[in-house]
Amino acid sequence: MTSLSSSLLLPIIVFLPLIAALVGFILSRNTFQGQLNVGFAFVQFLIVVLMTILFLDEQSYQSAVYQIGSWGAPLGIDLVVDGFSILMIGLTGLLTLILTIYGAAYYADDPKSLRFWPLWWLLIAGLNALFVSGDAFNIYVCLEIIGLSAAALVALQSTRASLEAALRYLLVGLLGSLFYLMAIAILYRSHGTLDLAQIAASSGNGLPDQVAMILITIGLLLKIALFPLHFWLPQAHANAPTPVSAILSALVVKASLYVLIKFWFEVLSGSTTFGASQVLGVLGGIAIVYGSWKAFRATQLKVLIAYSTVAQLGYIFLLFPLSEHAANTSSFSGSSFSGSSFSGSASQAAIYFIVAHACAKAAMFLSAGNLILSQGSGDIAQLKGIATREPLNVLIFTIAGVSLIGLPPSAGFIAKWLLLTTSIESGQWWWVLVVLSGGLLAAMYLFKILSLAFDNTLDDGAVQRQPKALSSKLLTSSALVLALITLALGFNAEFILNISNPPVGVSGI
Repeated sequence: MTSLSSSLLLPIIVFLPLIAALVGFILSRNTFQGQLNVGFAFVQFLIVVLMTILFLDEQSYQSAVYQIGSWGAPLGIDLVVDGFSILMIGLTGLLTLILTIYGAAYYADDPKSLRFWPLWWLLIAGLNALFVSGDAFNIYVCLEIIGLSAAALVALQSTRASLEAALRYLLVGLLGSLFYLMAIAILYRSHGTLDLAQIAASSGNGLPDQVAMILITIGLLLKIALFPLHFWLPQAHANAPTPVSAILSALVVKASLYVLIKFWFEVLSGSTTFGASQVLGVLGGIAIVYGSWKAFRATQLKVLIAYSTVAQLGYIFLLFPLSEHAANTSSFSGSSFSGSSFSGSASQAAIYFIVAHACAKAAMFLSAGNLILSQGSGDIAQLKGIATREPLNVLIFTIAGVSLIGLPPSAGFIAKWLLLTTSIESGQWWWVLVVLSGGLLAAMYLFKILSLAFDNTLDDGAVQRQPKALSSKLLTSSALVLALITLALGFNAEFILNISNPPVGVSGI
């Protein structure tokens, strides 16, 4: 069987979305535009499946490196895939397919689709390229592509609120990119290369590397929206079109988190400290509590879900203090990563949480968007009794909520169980309290919605909205598939856990 390193799949996964964006721009007024984009998404999904098969087949999950033009680093550009990145590419391929199907139904006969599809595929191209980038500057370019296209997609609603949210998103993203760009300038001055593996091989705890690590962390935290740098996220996610809200929460914020994990634990692991990791953990804990409280106080459904994202991201940052005891054991070999710098249980918990949250939150945003389309309002108070009119979408919302709370048999239960056991094994029992409290807080704001949805009592003088039928069954079926995937991951977690914890001495997180 052809190896992943020698195949053309790595460059194809980057260029296919760019071709789709170009075709979407040229054929923007084509009657079959929706079907065409679903076709591109399906082809990309098949390529991702083939990439995963090849990756699992060769050399016990070792990194695959493709040298563009046969020129290796530092002169050429290396595309690199390891266990963590293959999971992110797979997640992107799966969610892109489902969300593209939803988007085709959502934008059917809508003139906004003329602008939506080119921007959509540009965003996907940026995500794919970032997950296979082995060069610090290429990562910067990908972050810019992702940020610019995401901000433009938020603005598609063309309302005052969406334009303000998009502008704020754009400015914060540019500021974060500026911090990152300053960091890679320092790294190039210090190491003479921008190849991640070569930087890692020569990095230490010197002042240039420490300053670069600080700048990278600040810049990426702005893009991730960790408390207290979350101020842009709720309005951006809430005011975006529904498929855009879903991909922003499921993938876009995770892209910057992916880069931060790579630098923190692999590329510049020698420049991190126990104190800094504890600070990130504390900020994550505060995000869980603060985001949950703001979600409970929200009066708009999509704002509630957006603040839930702020809270759920906090769990992933518990990875940093839980992994600190292994943070200085990273090693690299040649052009590929050849060791993991943090414990298997902590990495498994964080990576599984990323996957579980992506599927659950995408399902929740889609079901919420369907409820808003049906009810004609995003006001939570207007959702009273909607379970009798939209029972399937309320069920989907409930399944996604079960995962966010961390109840069995959902993927969220597995993710939080791994966090709990890792906290106990590491002797940092206080994080157990944070995880358990977060689950209770999530139940509080989600049961607020469900109690209203199943309340059929009539209020005196209340204005009853006439529900609208959804324009396509694909809107509900797309959300249902994501909800079922969330449940399925809870029954069969071994695949993701095995890839996220490869054998000792093998590349990947």
